[in-house]
Amino acid sequence: MDYEFERQWKEKLAALSQQFGGDLDYAAILMLIGYQELGHDYQSYKKDQKVELMHIGVCAVLSRYGYYNYLGRDEEGWPHFERLQSLPALGAGEQELLIKKAILEYFEAGQ
Repeated sequence: MDYEFERQWKEKLAALSQQFGGDLDYAAILMLIGYQELGHDYQSYKKDQKVELMHIGVCAVLSRYGYYNYLGRDEEGWPHFERLQSLPALGAGEQELLIKKAILEYFEAGQ
C-alpha cells in the first residue's frame, strides 16, 4: 500500500469536502472537475448531463496519461475529447486507484 498516496488522497478529499460542504467521493470529484472544465455559470443539470460531466472529468484527468486528447468545444460550449488508447484491463480497485492518482495530478497541476 502506498501510504504517501493515501495521505495525499485523504487530504485532498477532506479539503474538497469542506470546500463544497459534504462528503465527496471520487465520482463526485470527477463531476466537479467536469463542471470546472465545462466552465458555464452554475445551473441545474439533468441526470444524463451529470453523467456527461463525470465523463468530461474522466477525460480531463486521464488526458494527462495519454488516454484522451482534448478536441475543442461544441456549439453549446461542451468540451469534447477523443480516446487515443484504451485503458488497460484493470480490476475495479485498480481503475479507481488510477483515477484517484490522475485526480491528484490534475489538482497539483493547478487545474
